[in-house]
Amino acid sequence: MKNFSKKNFTGKNNKDHKKNSNFGYNKKNENRLEKTEQFLNNYSKNKNVENLNKKDKKTFSSLNRKPRFKSNSKFSNKNLDNNQDFIAKKNFDDWIWGKHSVYEALSSDRAINRIWCTSEIFSSDKFYILLKDLKAKGVLIEEVSWNRLSQLTYGASHQGVALQLACSKTISLEQLIDFSKHNCTNPIILALDGITDPHNVGAIIRSAEAFDCKGIIIPQRRSAGLTGTVAKVAAGALEHLQVSRVVNLNRALEDLKKNGFLVIGLSGDGQLSISNFLEKAPLVVIVGSEDKGISLLTQKKCDFLLSIPLKGKTSSLNASVAAAISLFHLTGK
Repeated sequence: MKNFSKKNFTGKNNKDHKKNSNFGYNKKNENRLEKTEQFLNNYSKNKNVENLNKKDKKTFSSLNRKPRFKSNSKFSNKNLDNNQDFIAKKNFDDWIWGKHSVYEALSSDRAINRIWCTSEIFSSDKFYILLKDLKAKGVLIEEVSWNRLSQLTYGASHQGVALQLACSKTISLEQLIDFSKHNCTNPIILALDGITDPHNVGAIIRSAEAFDCKGIIIPQRRSAGLTGTVAKVAAGALEHLQVSRVVNLNRALEDLKKNGFLVIGLSGDGQLSISNFLEKAPLVVIVGSEDKGISLLTQKKCDFLLSIPLKGKTSSLNASVAAAISLFHLTGK
């Protein structure tokens, strides 16, 4: 009987194990690994091809497809450009804002057309007396909110107050009456009722100066102020014509009557033609707006309502044209 030693036993088992491992388990595993690698390679190639095909299809479809809507960025840029163009068109050359700048302008002798301020500014000790005096002189003062003032100045640092300068200084009604009577025996003064278009106001001022009117009365509200547009349309006539801005037009007409003026209103419904009006006295001629004409309260203050006879089919005239025609008839008598 042979003795089986540990050395022989282990060596034989090791050889057999090597044979089994080299030719059995390892060989099968290698085959499996090769198949797995081959499968993965084929899968990755197919996947890449599919991705490329999808990408090509996507790009091809995007090239052929027409865009339905513009992007939001295009719309926002377009709106921003339009807003900047609108701000650029708005002229702020005659505007002043900020507490210190406005206070100095109010304290000086500059002509002011309009003031916007918050309630805090209007009631403050620094501004109250100045604003109250200017309001009594006919300057239009509006109390607005902080947000509204920011809208008017397009987000400027206004500090709660802003103003618009006037192109010409105004005088009081008493001064206008004294001036007109001192220079002429039968002066003519124009009064505007509800004319808010600055082009019409400028054209009326030009005609009034051309026909030797002694002055113009403009109400504080419901009327265009003496802005740059008015001065431009007036073509220099504003420098040679006295203007009085009153708080209440009807009250001003009563004061004019007390000083011997006849109040005449231009109206399409007037029973007396302006060509048949023969009165010789100091006159106040009231010109109303094109759409509404002279207000009912103002018509009650009139001594005469005169009409301009029209021969064509047009039922009314432009306010500045009607003023020019009436002045031509009244100054020619």
